[in-house]
Amino acid sequence: MTRALETYGTCTGCGVERLTPGLAADGGLLCTDCAGGIGDFFCEQCGQEGRRYRRGVCGRCVLTGRLRDLLDDGTGSVRAELLPLFDALRQMRRPWGGLTWTKQPYTQRNLRALARGEVPLTHEGLSQLTPWRSVAYLRDLLVQSGVLPPADRQLLLFQRWLAEKLPTVGDTEHRRLLELFAAWHVQRRLNTLADRRPLTGKQIQQARREIHLATAFLAHLAERGRTLADCTQADVDAWYAGGYTARRLTHAFLRWAMRSKHMPKVAVPHRSTSNPAPLAQHQRLALLRQLVNRDDVPLQDRVAAVLVLLYAQPLTRIARLTADDVQRENGEVLVRLGDPPSPVPAPFAGMLLDYLGQRPNTMTATNPDARWLFPGRRAGQPMTPEALQLRLRHLGFPTQRGRAAAIRHLVLQAPAPVIARMLGYDDDTTTRLAEEAGGTWRHYAPGDHSR
Repeated sequence: MTRALETYGTCTGCGVERLTPGLAADGGLLCTDCAGGIGDFFCEQCGQEGRRYRRGVCGRCVLTGRLRDLLDDGTGSVRAELLPLFDALRQMRRPWGGLTWTKQPYTQRNLRALARGEVPLTHEGLSQLTPWRSVAYLRDLLVQSGVLPPADRQLLLFQRWLAEKLPTVGDTEHRRLLELFAAWHVQRRLNTLADRRPLTGKQIQQARREIHLATAFLAHLAERGRTLADCTQADVDAWYAGGYTARRLTHAFLRWAMRSKHMPKVAVPHRSTSNPAPLAQHQRLALLRQLVNRDDVPLQDRVAAVLVLLYAQPLTRIARLTADDVQRENGEVLVRLGDPPSPVPAPFAGMLLDYLGQRPNTMTATNPDARWLFPGRRAGQPMTPEALQLRLRHLGFPTQRGRAAAIRHLVLQAPAPVIARMLGYDDDTTTRLAEEAGGTWRHYAPGDHSR
């Protein structure tokens, strides 16, 4: 019933555009009158039809009243700079999410602090507020509504995490070294990456891991009675003997420390961490059949998995696709991954078109007009690659092995440069994969072979 009271459209009975909670025998939607008078859902305040939050009043009106109170600048009016945020929140198509969010004590505290000028209405001012997850959500809303200028949210989150992490290091010398490493290596690299494109959660996760491992390595030296300045090869070897794969990201700290003369020269061990073997072709095809036929699996998960298996797309790139990347030309469905767009075979073409009409996270204030193929829960943001990976992992889907199988199959079907352009890969990558897979396209001479 809840979903029915949030469904609007043209009534198949009377042809009027209004709330359509009823269902006709042929599957069409019916208004309350044509459905047999199932109730009166007109709001006593705004006169619009909708689900009521309390007796006689719809959720949107209740949310509007609550926002007026929370964003009051102390004069009885919403703070002028926050009016775009006020309008975006009260106009969401499904106000229940906004009511739940604004009911939280920390949300109310933060909104009132901004409205009354207790903290500056800037990115730096937001960094003073807590908890950080709620503040990150609020920051995205403020950027999307134009109250704040765009900023790399992942970089801001890392800077906030770092400011909280470093003071917890008890040893003064260790903290000094970590501050230098963070400033001159980790943040410098992140700033360079952020200048090219928005940072990903995986890049921030790696940066945090580098700080964690650098902290742990310094503690390891202290346990052995040494400092970084008198570190020996035996100390480094003992550290990696405790688990090379888990500690591999210590490489960055050690190399920075040697370059900056904070420690003597040592050999940093290296071991191969090559990717697992790809799926066999029959396993890949069996997975594709399952994804097409399994109606018990959410459609968004099936679409993401098929993009991996058919087009060898990494989740980082899938997360950045938009609805505009799905094209229809002359009765054919195409997906724009490179140049030219790639054809979408049936029955996946039907799945993809169905999914476009029911993308998640588009009914709240965060992404009402989102063009992302996989809209996220944060304002203006797509679903993160990490969130997609977690969803596919719950299905038991072998993302890495499936992508490896797909690209190796594709480079056997056409010349590597053609595949690279169509799928957005680097030419060198596809050429190397084609050679590993035993492809023979590179032996063909270019030119017209029709004669």
